[in-house]
Order: sequence, then C-alpha cells, then structure tokens
Amino acid sequence: MKLLVVTNLSPLDSNPNAGIFVARRLQHYKSFGVDFDAISLGLKDGKIVTAIKKLLQRPSYEPLEEHEGVKFKPVLINRDLRMVLMNKISRSYFVKIADQFAEAIERSFDLREYDLIHAHGMYNVPAGLIAKILAEKYEKPFVVTLHGSDVNILMPRRKEIYVNVLEKASATIFVSRALLEKAKSMGFSGKNAVVIPNGYDETIFKPMNKEAARKELGIHKEGYKYVGFVGNLIPIKRADKLGEIFHLIAKEIPEIFFIVVEDGPLREKIEKETKGLNIVFTGRIPQKDVAKYMNAMDVMVLPSREEGFGAVVIEAQACGTCVIGSSNGGIPEAIGFPEYVVKEGDQFEERFAKRVVEVLKEGYDMNRILERVKEFTWKNIVGKEIDVYRRVVQKS
Repeated sequence: MKLLVVTNLSPLDSNPNAGIFVARRLQHYKSFGVDFDAISLGLKDGKIVTAIKKLLQRPSYEPLEEHEGVKFKPVLINRDLRMVLMNKISRSYFVKIADQFAEAIERSFDLREYDLIHAHGMYNVPAGLIAKILAEKYEKPFVVTLHGSDVNILMPRRKEIYVNVLEKASATIFVSRALLEKAKSMGFSGKNAVVIPNGYDETIFKPMNKEAARKELGIHKEGYKYVGFVGNLIPIKRADKLGEIFHLIAKEIPEIFFIVVEDGPLREKIEKETKGLNIVFTGRIPQKDVAKYMNAMDVMVLPSREEGFGAVVIEAQACGTCVIGSSNGGIPEAIGFPEYVVKEGDQFEERFAKRVVEVLKEGYDMNRILERVKEFTWKNIVGKEIDVYRRVVQKS
C-alpha cells in the first residue's frame, strides 16, 4: 500500500514539536508495510505581508523537510495581501486556496502512484478539501483526520463546505468522541466516522524518579509539591487563567513549585501575574525534555476551554503523573478518570484549584494511571489507522 499524506500540521523550523503527532504516526508506518510520501502545506509570504508581520511581531513559519527520520516535502503557495484580506472577509475564499494547493501538488507528484490520500486537518490551509479535490480528479479514496480547532473553531463558519468534505471522504477519523459529536451537531451524519485518539511515544514518555528528575533539571526543593502546565500559552488553553489558578493553589500549599512548558502570546502576562511564586518557564523544548518536566510534576493541569483530545494528557500519564483537566472537548476521554475532571461552569478556577490541592494532599495511584495509558502507544494507535486504510482500499 502506498499512501499520500497531506497536512499543514508538520514540524516547523521555529517549533519542531508542531504537528509532532503526525510525524510520530509516520514513524511507525513502515513497520506495517505502508509506504508513504508526506506533504507539508505552507504559505510563502510576499514582501508586503512579511513587512506587516514583522511590524506586528508575528513569526513566520517554515516547514521542516525532515524531522527525526520522517521526510516532508514542502508544497508552498504565495500569499499576498489580497489573499490575507479575502480569507478574512470571505467564508469560501479558502476553496480557491485549496485549488491552488491541489495544482501545486499535481506538479510535484504523480497521483496515479497512490492507493489512498490521507489528510490531517481542515484549517485555513484545508488539507481535507485539498485531498477531496485530488481524490475526485484521480478517482482515489481519501481519509480525513480532524484534530480539534478545525472543528471547534473553523467548522461553524464553513459548515456547508466542511460537511461536504467529511461526507465525501471514504472515512473520517476524529481524535475524540466529543469532537465527532461536535461535527454531528453541525450537520455531519457520522456514517463514515471512526474515533482514533492521538498516541504517545513510550521510548520518550516513561516514568522516572520524581526527585531525580527535579535534581537533574535544577528545580529541586525539599518537601515541595510540583504542579505544571504543558501547552501553547493561548486563551483556548485557558492560559490566561493560569496565574489565578496558581495563586489559589499556593494559598493552600505554600511549599509549591510551578512549571510552565511551551510558549505563546500570553507568556508575558503569565510571568507578571505569577511574580513572587516559585515558577519556571521553559519555553519550547524537545520532547525528551518535556518528558523530564512531566516526570518532575506531581500534577499536570489542562484547564482548556476547548480541546480535540489532549495528547499531553496521555504523555504525562505515561510518565506516571496525574492530570487534572476541564470537562471540555476530548479532555475527559484523554484523562479516563472522572474524579480528575472538573466541570465547566461558575467559579471554575476556584473549583479547579481546589481539586488540584485535594489531589496533592491525598495522593493518587500511579500504577493505575500507568496501566490505563498502555493502550495509547503509537503502535496501537497506528495499527487502528492501518485497519481503516485496508478497509477503504478494499472497497475502492
């Protein structure tokens, strides 16, 4: 079987962990006898757009051509100021963008060679729509995986187009049952849907002694409890409330150390709000270092307002760390233990902090967490996706 993977969720020069859940999948394909070419979709900014982004201090992103042995072929189209404006004011302009990407892919690849096209994501660079255009032209089956914000944020604005793509796909994969139900609430029938979550790399995310991890990282404080957050520092992750949550926890447990892994536009705000607390901000770091910080934590928090699944949940659990999260999106499915889920609603931050404090004082069964998370290894997850591929190809 030969597969063409199309996505704008791929590692970037400025953030190698971007789209890592796609790259990790691809690392396991060869062991299942699946050959593939992977395309990373991107926009090449013109001079005016580049100047505006520089003025606004917005970063530019360049897809990596290789990451940890996985090769990506970048396919870029030019983005001028007109494209930026039209994409903001027109709900359907991204269809034209999809046509341009499809034409660019045709110039670089012989689509007749592939048995199946798999698109990851339906964002402003709509991989799913691009896959549909190519699949219909070359009479190939296609599969689309939806990861979170493509459904939660973008689908409500473009329901008709999204539903059409999902219905026409040979199979649609959702990373959580909650994400599938959200798509169904907007008109998708779900008849071709399957739920397959993200996985974790057991060679990276595994338990180590917490005291040893803290000493290795230079953050060890005798008798302290450790609470951490891993994720982009953006409002949808409720990072804007981390300062409040941390202060509420510290009020009840003064001997507490906080860890914030990753980066984002809210970092400066959080740094100001947490001044005076014992806290470290790591910025963007490799996954092997993320695993060390997860091991250093007693509890990791994920209070997101929306979440497709929450891969960081199972990564932290694979390190033996308890995760407490909100009831939004796929977080409860990722956590797997209702007692560690805090329902959305009034006084959320106070109730969330209270639950963290309770778990820190009462402790938790690490072995129960480690046993449960075994089903989410990438080998198991990719095996389920390959089963979908085989069914689809046999029917075509």
